[in-house]
Amino acid sequence: MTTGPRDEQVRATRQKVLRAARDLLLRRGYAGATIGSIAHHASVSPQTVYNVIGNKAAVLKAVYDVTLAGDDKPVPMVERPIAKAIFEADDPQTSLLLYARMGREIAERVGPLIAVVFVQAAGRDPEVRAFVETIESERQRGTAGIAQHIAERFGLRDGLDVAEAADILWTLTAPEVLDRLTRRRGWSLDSYERWLATTMAQALLR
Repeated sequence: MTTGPRDEQVRATRQKVLRAARDLLLRRGYAGATIGSIAHHASVSPQTVYNVIGNKAAVLKAVYDVTLAGDDKPVPMVERPIAKAIFEADDPQTSLLLYARMGREIAERVGPLIAVVFVQAAGRDPEVRAFVETIESERQRGTAGIAQHIAERFGLRDGLDVAEAADILWTLTAPEVLDRLTRRRGWSLDSYERWLATTMAQALLR
């Protein structure tokens, strides 16, 4: 499908608003990143922000989604190269190692926003709380898919079923765990990636 000049203009404006919003969210927090300040930072009108993205909660969601993926292309995470490599790995250790690497890559992009979304914003705005629930539901589906793949292709350790394995992965990959280890305890992302890969393998595999 081709896009015309108007579509390209809207996309460029949206990208400019998202960059401004991300900058303000990181510098001022959720409360300080008002629609007015985002519009001013992006050199557009407040109505333009509403037109190309939506209200403040929608802006936060859009910033989070784009930061998570690394771009604004409409390609699901499961269809991206590292996700495909996870499911094509020849052994469970490699599969989980790649899953940890994907977690690390996501952390590099989205880590600074974790405190804004999960700490500053979630308790104040019902729409943001709903967004956090959406994030957690999406993560739960993702970890369930990994657990199912490991179980069906390689097998889980004795006494562990797929539902429990999914819950373990969902817990280990939680944004709060990332935040505690990296921001609060000063771990490097290399250390986080190694710990995550090792802990997942120990918890799931025979």
